[in-house]
Amino acid sequence: MSFCVAIDGPAAAGKGTISRAVAAQFGLAHLDTGLLYRAVGMKDGDPVVAAQTLCTEDLARPDLRSLTAGEAASRVAVIPEVRAALLEFQRRFAAREGGAVLDGRDIGTVICPDADVKLFVTASAEVRAARRFAEAGEGSLAEVLEQVRARDARDTGRADAPLRPAEDALILDTSSLSIDEAVTRACTLIAARRDAAVR
Repeated sequence: MSFCVAIDGPAAAGKGTISRAVAAQFGLAHLDTGLLYRAVGMKDGDPVVAAQTLCTEDLARPDLRSLTAGEAASRVAVIPEVRAALLEFQRRFAAREGGAVLDGRDIGTVICPDADVKLFVTASAEVRAARRFAEAGEGSLAEVLEQVRARDARDTGRADAPLRPAEDALILDTSSLSIDEAVTRACTLIAARRDAAVR
């Protein structure tokens, strides 16, 4: 049986941590689709060619979690040809036997519009900037907040697959939640949807 969970949200809302925990909890494969865009953004040359030739080794780069890689990902993600090149890779992963959890910006709206569960994880820009600053340790908090807001504007304002909750997505605001609380709440929401689908 294939069970697909689509988890979307802005940068540093906690969707990656939640997605990995959900995958472990329910025994599903996990794909951080943002890594695909980070890897494309960090490759030299034409980003469209980079997306078309992306391989597993590209996803193992140690610098893909850096602020630089995040900025690069946001820049190449607005290119329709890049998104098209990565679309099928993501859909194949989502349809795998045994089920999958995918997290990104447009999983519930574009990649997997028929996902069994759609979760939109969010938090205030200030909270997300503080998390990203603590995680990356680069620049100043004010600079990171400016980057977060600029990235939000790019991600929500792009013409192709803008960041937004799917109409049937469950919203999880993690602004005032600990990691454990956010994971518990996400797993509870997903289990309820899964159980309802089985009945």
